[in-house]
Amino acid sequence: MQPPGSSVVRALTIASSDSGGGAGIQADLKAFARCGVHGMSVIVALTAQNTVGVSAIHPCPTDFVRAQLDAVFADLPPAAVKTGMLLSEPIIATVAAALSDYPGPVVLDPVMIASSGAQLLEPAAVEALVGLLFPLATVVTPNLMEAQALTGLDTEDRSRLAEALVAMGAGAALVTGGHGSRPVDHLLAGGQHLEIPVVRHDRAATHGAGCTHSAALAACLGRGDPLPVAARRAALVAGQAVEHGLAGLGGGDGPVDALHVASLGPPDAD
Repeated sequence: MQPPGSSVVRALTIASSDSGGGAGIQADLKAFARCGVHGMSVIVALTAQNTVGVSAIHPCPTDFVRAQLDAVFADLPPAAVKTGMLLSEPIIATVAAALSDYPGPVVLDPVMIASSGAQLLEPAAVEALVGLLFPLATVVTPNLMEAQALTGLDTEDRSRLAEALVAMGAGAALVTGGHGSRPVDHLLAGGQHLEIPVVRHDRAATHGAGCTHSAALAACLGRGDPLPVAARRAALVAGQAVEHGLAGLGGGDGPVDALHVASLGPPDAD
């Protein structure tokens, strides 16, 4: 965990690269910046990806994943960690070993399937994700479909899904509200249920919304927010990123924009 007295809050994302810049490591670093923390990254896989889909995935060797983790923790210990697309059981085992003694908050985003339908978590890796990383997670942040797949429950009742996820070993569960009939994030933490209404924007620019949400949640926890406060702020950041998303950029669903700036303004006159 980040040592006391450090003036710059640091957050680490352990995830995969999106060559299209919309999700994954790229989205996480933008969300960290949006929340005012210094972002660091451990890349576990590369994807050949654009707004239309994922055409190839190249996993990093586990010894190199561990080398990245060791390098960050040796010199720049983070105030919070989030995990995203981890792809395989060997990568998950490597990450779990590195985080086994980490005392800070860990946000586990169980990335399983891309919005384009591409498989981002190997079927054999699901058991490792639950068995090795759920017990280390301060909070897991699945969307509705991921929560249903992980729990085996065919329901939109986010309170039931959250209870099942916590029963599977997670410290808390936040089932996000971007899908299904009700636009609400549902948090279960410390035995208390909290519903956070969210706004759904009619905009074809949601690529990276889940990554942005979980990264913002980690950043806010790293800054010292209690989990319910961090969850509300993460919902706000993710919602604004979709609202200002780059619809029309590429041939598919455009990326969210966590760092939305309408204009840099005119150049200064001489």
